Amino acid sequence: MATLDNGEMLRARASAYWRLGRFDRPVGTWLLLWPTLWALWLSAQGIPDLSRLVVFVVGTFLMRAAGCVLNDLADRNFDGYVKRTAQRVLATGEVSVAGAVVYALLLLAASASLLFFLNDLARQYALVAAVLAAAYPFFKRFFPYPQIVLGMAFGFGIPMAFADTLGEVPPIGWWLWILNLAWVLAYDTAYAMVDRDDDLRLGLKSSAISFGRHDWTAVVVLQMAFLAGMAGLTWFIPLGFGYLIFCATACVFGVFLARRLRSRTREDSLYVFLKSHWLGALLWLGMVVGFAR
Repeated sequence: MATLDNGEMLRARASAYWRLGRFDRPVGTWLLLWPTLWALWLSAQGIPDLSRLVVFVVGTFLMRAAGCVLNDLADRNFDGYVKRTAQRVLATGEVSVAGAVVYALLLLAASASLLFFLNDLARQYALVAAVLAAAYPFFKRFFPYPQIVLGMAFGFGIPMAFADTLGEVPPIGWWLWILNLAWVLAYDTAYAMVDRDDDLRLGLKSSAISFGRHDWTAVVVLQMAFLAGMAGLTWFIPLGFGYLIFCATACVFGVFLARRLRSRTREDSLYVFLKSHWLGALLWLGMVVGFAR
């Protein structure tokens, strides 16, 4: 039997930790990043300070990775029995529980070091976000809509950005947070539709299960409400016609995703989740154009 040399073992170990942090699957990072960028552009009424932009972008990458590790630690006894997650590195034993704990602590420490560059109010919101992110996996044991908790956590880059830029979170910041919550509930319900059969067998909860036969309708309504609310930002902020063009483009793409989800198959549900982040990207591009006019 062939043996691995030290270099190959090191590369294999690095690959396992890279995958544990989902750095090979950046969709979740984009879904976290776009709302944060909306808030940075809206609070600054244009391009934010470069140093603040770097801190928030790097922090998003680190916190998303830490959240993935914490999620896998919490779900390690379930992932091996779910088709989509059976090959995760904790489920296969490529990374030990102790190694994952140390990795999570390192990622959290790196994230925490960035808080020194933020003001006190932003730090307080960061703490709330971290607690919600750590609690989310456990809500899948008893709460019928754990995606709500995920949405609350995923949106805290919004009040953090407003707080650090303005020293407060104005009503528009919380409105944006609520809209993002609706969006997260929409796309993560589509994601949960991938695992519905496995979750039912294991006794886990999800919005896909709780919505039942109304799952597709719920996703469409939530996505429509989100997009309508984002277009409505022009009532309060002078984003201009360019932003509305990108909103309209996002709506067209949203219709395409809704039609794809109608089949409810694992493949189409996963596709909708993986592509949903483009809605956020289009809206951010619209803000860039709107403030650049």
